[in-house]
Amino acid sequence: MKYNSTEIRQKYLDFFKSKDHAIIPSAPVVPENDPTVLFNTAWMQPLVPYLLGEKHPSWKRLADSQKCIRTWDIEEVWDNSHLTFFEMLGNWSLWDYFKKESINYSWEFLTWKDWLNLDPRKIAVTVFAWDESAPRDEEAAKIWEDIWMPRERISYLWKEDNWWAAGDTGPCGPDTEIFYWVGESEFPPAWSNVETDEDNWMEIWNNVFMEYNRLPDWTLEKLPAQNVDTGMGLERITATLNWEKTVYNTDLFDYIIEKITESIWVDYDEKSMRSIRIIADHARTMTVMISDWVVPSNVDQGYVLRRLMRRAIREAHKLGYKGLFLSDIASVVIDKLWQAYPHMIDKKKEILEEVVREEKQFGQTLEKGLKEFEKLVKGFEIAFAKSGKKIDTIAWTKAFKLYDTYGFPLEMTEELALERGLKIDKEGFQKAFKEHQEKSRTASAGKFKGWLADDSEETTALHSATHLMLEGLNQVLWGGISQKGSNITPERLRFDFNFDRKVIREELDKVEEYVNNAIANWFTTIMEEMPKDKAMEEWVRWAFWEKYPDVVKVYTMKGADWTIYSRELCGWPHVKDSSEMGRFKIKKEEASSRGVRRIKAVLVKD
Repeated sequence: MKYNSTEIRQKYLDFFKSKDHAIIPSAPVVPENDPTVLFNTAWMQPLVPYLLGEKHPSWKRLADSQKCIRTWDIEEVWDNSHLTFFEMLGNWSLWDYFKKESINYSWEFLTWKDWLNLDPRKIAVTVFAWDESAPRDEEAAKIWEDIWMPRERISYLWKEDNWWAAGDTGPCGPDTEIFYWVGESEFPPAWSNVETDEDNWMEIWNNVFMEYNRLPDWTLEKLPAQNVDTGMGLERITATLNWEKTVYNTDLFDYIIEKITESIWVDYDEKSMRSIRIIADHARTMTVMISDWVVPSNVDQGYVLRRLMRRAIREAHKLGYKGLFLSDIASVVIDKLWQAYPHMIDKKKEILEEVVREEKQFGQTLEKGLKEFEKLVKGFEIAFAKSGKKIDTIAWTKAFKLYDTYGFPLEMTEELALERGLKIDKEGFQKAFKEHQEKSRTASAGKFKGWLADDSEETTALHSATHLMLEGLNQVLWGGISQKGSNITPERLRFDFNFDRKVIREELDKVEEYVNNAIANWFTTIMEEMPKDKAMEEWVRWAFWEKYPDVVKVYTMKGADWTIYSRELCGWPHVKDSSEMGRFKIKKEEASSRGVRRIKAVLVKD
């Protein structure tokens, strides 16, 4: 039996819907409120506020397929398991059911004939062993035994394997991981389990039981109620269930690989496999990123997107193709994924235009970089003619310029150098590259330090001011303005929004006036929960509708004369009324990236 990824995803959601779970949409790949990363890298990240106790507007039982991006091991992409984009199937219990129900649901979905119908004899599990602060998880082991699991198929592993925490402090707890037999024999030998034979067991599901709260002194206390969150990688489960060693041999990638070979006129064989797999992975990821409002740039998420696209283009060059092709690949990716993520089909034209624009731009840059390399080699030849001393090493500064200015990775420069009998000062390049990465990480941490830096009165007041400012921008600039990013500290707000030209001072003064009029009119803030469809019908302001659950929170700022100054979706703290604010002042307006402007503003206490 062949397992299709679309069917697996839908079966998963249907199963948990039958267990009274609300099916929620995937959050965009760009996190709204995580201070540590540029992208959602795991299934639980968008739901951390609710795991910490905030009430989710949809229900206390949830399930979804979350889009995730990880790029820290990009050099490994093309092997059997590493991907930059993947989908994580997840389900949650927010202070509702716990270990027994979670394990039973997993077993039912995996083994019952109405669902995946897997042979129980090919399944093994792990549970938490123990450490100095938490006991051995005999409860989970006993639940597995009561279902059917033989004791010899249950492995007790330590914290690095079977413990999950949201951070250094906060909710945490043991987990149980579920593995499927991928060995050469049809069934695992009697003695085999994950602890003794880990190479032949593939992890397919992870159920986390958050029953503790870690305090600042690293001690644990029991939570008053517990959460469950589970994660199953769609790509991994699809490959595993089809007895494939690689995800590239599944329906998740076969159509992409077929389109690549057709578009760049090359066969998929041992010689081309590495390049084609890199193109397939990166093209899939870039399409998802652009569909979630990321555009190529030299900073932050846009930098990652640009790097992936250019890396794919370089791989095509290695295979001898120098024309435009990425939009063809993006088109089939959209056609495959839009049923799971409907907004992709709505944005298809915009996505393809963005891909072509970047591809054309890098085509010109690539040619300039190649000319720069030829100039470098020519300089070596001239120096040799004059001095008779042969130079065979390219200085790291030259190699790094090719990387930093023209987008040449070290491996590409190495290949070019090898053709000319040259080598590179790799040690110097790697040192410069690490310094470059550290600066990028520092800059990213500064920009994306959490939406709201804290929940102080000052930060909350500035957050409320962003709502008023967004409405003011729409009124002054004639609508169509939406948030593209934000960072708020107790001292100031920084707000990115879509606009294709500089906002002149006269316009900024009118926005200031709008905000200050609202403050002077003694507005109060009202929060109400309503169906998302109703909010859309009533023109509540916000972008990214698809990331919100079926029931949303709407914050309305209403003046003493009943004038509505702002009505917007949100999930963060607001002032009760304008007495907690001050006078609003825009300090600076500047470009953030192509088509995106940035405002920095403060509240002044008179």
